[in-house]
Amino acid sequence: MPSTLTTTRGSVTVAGATRTFTSVGTTAPGDAKPLILVFHGSGQTGDKHRAFTGGVFDALAARGALVAYLDGYRGNWNDARRESHFPARKADIDDVGFVRAVITTLAADRRIDPGRVYAVGYSNGGQMVFRLAHEAPDLLAGATVIAATMPAPENFLAHQEPRAPLPVLLVHGTKDPIVSYQGGTMNWALRTVFKAGGLTWSATRTARYFAERNGITTEPTTIRLPKQRTADRTEVERTTYEANGVPSVVLYTIHGGGHTVPGPSSSAPMVVGRTSHQLDTADLITQFFDL
Repeated sequence: MPSTLTTTRGSVTVAGATRTFTSVGTTAPGDAKPLILVFHGSGQTGDKHRAFTGGVFDALAARGALVAYLDGYRGNWNDARRESHFPARKADIDDVGFVRAVITTLAADRRIDPGRVYAVGYSNGGQMVFRLAHEAPDLLAGATVIAATMPAPENFLAHQEPRAPLPVLLVHGTKDPIVSYQGGTMNWALRTVFKAGGLTWSATRTARYFAERNGITTEPTTIRLPKQRTADRTEVERTTYEANGVPSVVLYTIHGGGHTVPGPSSSAPMVVGRTSHQLDTADLITQFFDL
């Protein structure tokens, strides 16, 4: 009999505050599952991000993982960017503590394997994943960042734990109107709307940075992937950094793609750019992390 997906609301207490999340998983019995932590973008909640992406990450739950859509504080994450001025940063919300508490709670009843926790972040949520990779690498078995690039060192306040090699998957559109593929700083209007700013690196420099953190010094290989849907005006290029004995770093460049999450469907408005249907982000995550 096929397993069905169940959706459950959960909460944890961190620094005296109640923090919430939505978990999605199957009813199938078995060993402890890998955990996928999903971090939404600015102004969203976990549930809103789930709708915004067309539920693309639910496919990971259907394949046997537990997917947890976490809720930021008043729509944002304390992402450690110096030039972030939204409430989560101004109030110095303990989002790293929130992540630890969620993992501990879900591991307590053996629903998940704490050694197989993967963070997936979009936009401001991607910045939060960057923070986790530096401040709490012990929590993660891998990281996926979509539509976000590394802050320049002078714009990044996260303290850094000793480097731990980490497989990193990056996805970014060349026509992203909010977070430029080329890096740099947001214009005045975007800084005002999102209450964030400061210098960020390009997507390619971000990929090289994480490769070097893993000890990869060789040049990457880049290939243009065949189009899966001819009517889709985006095209995809994959750049892979790899070396023997260390985790890989892969950057998927979505030529013509916007500030969106690639997948079979999406509710993203056109104002944030084109959503690529050439890729399914859930498939990328499944293959890259061997879930």
